Amino acid sequence: MALYEHVFLARQDLAQAQVDALAETATKIVEDMQGKVTKVETWGLRSLAYKIAKNRKAHYVMLNIDAPAGVVAELERQTQINEDIIRYMTIKVDELEAGPSVMMRKQERSERGDRGPRGDRGPREDRGDRGPRRDREEAPAGE
Repeated sequence: MALYEHVFLARQDLAQAQVDALAETATKIVEDMQGKVTKVETWGLRSLAYKIAKNRKAHYVMLNIDAPAGVVAELERQTQINEDIIRYMTIKVDELEAGPSVMMRKQERSERGDRGPRGDRGPREDRGDRGPRRDREEAPAGE
């Protein structure tokens, strides 16, 4: 059997429970056709690079699938029919990642916080740290 990564984007106005139900539906389609879903990752509600069907954000879900090609064809057919899914992509891979995907590791890295001190750089002139301008100092207050 071949190995696949299937990612789909669900509409932004869906609740998390509805997104989980979509993932369960996809899992059921694969398992009913003698395939196996090894991992399901929900990446959460993320901003899109551009509007898709009036959506600025979407719920991202990734499934790791171990199944024959006919199973993936049926999964994609069912995904096209579903109005709650705005985009999807299935990629054949040589091996599936054992741990969390890159997107999940990226979220962990952003939770670590600030990178620490950046050294003394001094005042920046473009921020207005120079003080009052000369032409304002010399002008009389009444004019």
